[in-house]
Amino acid sequence: MATMESLIGLVNKIQRACTVLGDHGGQGMSLWEALPSVAVVGGQSSGKSSVLESIVGRDFLPRGSGIVTRRPLVLQLHKTESGAEYAEFLHAPKRRFTDFAAVRKEISDETDRITGKTKQISNIPIHLSIYSPNVVNLTLIDLPGLTKVAVEGQSDSIVEDIENMVRSYVEKPNCIILAITPANQDIATSDAIKLAREVDPSGERTFGVLTKLDLMDKGTNATEVLEGRAYRLQHPWVGIVNRSQADINKNVDMIISRRKEREYFETSPDYGHLASRMGSEYLAKLLSQHLELVIRQRIPSIIAMINKTIEELNAELDRIGRPIAADGGAQLYMILELCRAFDRVFKEHLDGGRSGGDRIYGVFDHQLPAALKKLPFDRHLSLKNVQKVVTEADGYQPHLIAPEQGYRRLIDGSITYFKGPAEASVDAVHFVLKELVRKSIAETEELKRFPTLQNDIATAANEALERFREEGRKTVIRLVEMESSYLTADFFRKLHAEPERKPEKNANPPGPNNDLYHDHSLRRIGSNVSAYIAMVSDTLKNTIPKAVVYCQVREAKRSLLTNFYAQIGRREKERLSAMLDEDPQLMERRSQIAKRLELYKSARDEIDAVAWK
Repeated sequence: MATMESLIGLVNKIQRACTVLGDHGGQGMSLWEALPSVAVVGGQSSGKSSVLESIVGRDFLPRGSGIVTRRPLVLQLHKTESGAEYAEFLHAPKRRFTDFAAVRKEISDETDRITGKTKQISNIPIHLSIYSPNVVNLTLIDLPGLTKVAVEGQSDSIVEDIENMVRSYVEKPNCIILAITPANQDIATSDAIKLAREVDPSGERTFGVLTKLDLMDKGTNATEVLEGRAYRLQHPWVGIVNRSQADINKNVDMIISRRKEREYFETSPDYGHLASRMGSEYLAKLLSQHLELVIRQRIPSIIAMINKTIEELNAELDRIGRPIAADGGAQLYMILELCRAFDRVFKEHLDGGRSGGDRIYGVFDHQLPAALKKLPFDRHLSLKNVQKVVTEADGYQPHLIAPEQGYRRLIDGSITYFKGPAEASVDAVHFVLKELVRKSIAETEELKRFPTLQNDIATAANEALERFREEGRKTVIRLVEMESSYLTADFFRKLHAEPERKPEKNANPPGPNNDLYHDHSLRRIGSNVSAYIAMVSDTLKNTIPKAVVYCQVREAKRSLLTNFYAQIGRREKERLSAMLDEDPQLMERRSQIAKRLELYKSARDEIDAVAWK
């Protein structure tokens, strides 16, 4: 089995790595929170700082009246084999402190950096690691002292703010509570014990510490509390003798102070029988032993959480994409694969499975027929216009049997109107295809990490659609012009074979200048042309969609990026790399995920190796 020091030291190492990567909060429980730590809770002037300094064996915490600890201090103790002692702050990773007076000043300065030189508090923690042969492996969190009254310079909500901050740490199920209470205070009024009872009613996570035992009134002692008779906890109470102010002022060595504390308990008539489990050294060992027990109990659940998180991180990496290869051939292959992914999504929009293709059908089924119905044939084939066209068609030569030139001019003029709806259909489908290109790029997950390639594909696709539109426009115009260039003679032969209706009785008889151009004849001509145009309209209503689909939709499916493929095949490696230029935020996100993934894999392997070897 692993030693206690190696197992707890590993937890410290993992927690520090989590802190560096910012993996100590967010949705669900982070690895940092899954690993146990010790939160030091107490009222102002309860002796919290002295307890911490006794455990560390160094005088390093700011002192003073009122609220001295105004930001949480996450203190990680690392036991070393060598005799060197030093400290490192997370916010100053390249600086190693060997002078612990400088550590104290840095804590004050870093506190002021966030809170200013005021008495306000902040929940942004300071992270400090201390490496020493004189400590046990522990993670301790020093929290602002609980208070009941706001003093000058503090907001009215300071009492509630501090309690909420402390509660946010101690209510976590993996947090061990070190409840500090001065011995010269009634245990029933202890803020630390009151809060611990609320968040840990069973007392499984609470360790009670009595400080300032040497400052109790003569004739009184705290044996009832320390023996668990006044207030019982699941874990034994530990008594601490704080350093005297005189020792602090004289900078008496902490090792000497620890020896004085041991002598106090060993020679005390009140606490001599408890001496073996009193003092700061015993407290540190007790916490370390308990941490080891808790860690061993939580190893299965921690490993399960790590494995689940590794799966989630791998899935996230797969979603946003793995790092890009440096080889030009691999980059070209990747670009082609990304283009094919886009092409698949685009075709799904056209063929079904995704919305969009139905809008093209709507152009042919609704928009084109509606446009054909609105063409101004009534005006063009009005009695007045028919008379004008027919009269002018033959010039000075009167027609012999039927005004054929008049018919042809009326038909040509009518068919010209079809060009507008035909071109409008081409444009409408073009805009639908452009919108589908935009949507397909946005919906292609693999492309989201490459904004430059997205723009290149959009540009190439839209250029191709412009070519297809031009070809579609030419084709539908040809269809319209073909209807003008060769008329269907059988249609008029059948009309000629039909008996002509007699003019109505009230119709105006032809005058000397009207000849056959009387109203009845003109109406018949207009009616015949209108019937022929209706036949042409039905024909174009069927052939225009065929031409548009053939020239635009079919080509978009077959060769939307053909020219683009040819272009990128000739590009140099540098230009290919530029096309795969990722969104910086996405690159940073991938880097963070990769670091977290490495952290979790390393943590899993190390926990397995240390816990079960």
